[in-house]
Amino acid sequence: MKNLALLIVHFFFAAVLFAAACSGNPQSKLKGNWQAKDGTTHLTVTDDEFIVDNDSSASEDYILKGDTIYTSYKGNQPYTKYVIEHLDDHELKLLYPDSVSVEFSR
Repeated sequence: MKNLALLIVHFFFAAVLFAAACSGNPQSKLKGNWQAKDGTTHLTVTDDEFIVDNDSSASEDYILKGDTIYTSYKGNQPYTKYVIEHLDDHELKLLYPDSVSVEFSR
């Protein structure tokens, strides 16, 4: 009986940990329309596209690994690397591949 109680407790906590680990989407804060604070650049992030509109509006595929966004045009290499310096619900600060930091807001 003692083993059954321990087994039930362990199963319960494993289910709670599994549910917590699988909930939420880390990209949800990143998705949406962003406007640069200087007003020249517009950024759109969807489920599978990363679009920077300043001169040309070519959509790129992207992969999010940690705090880094890797983009590629139609899956081709090499990847372009953007580093997320700050991200919350209303502000985004990206470090571009040429080491220029750009601040965006919704």
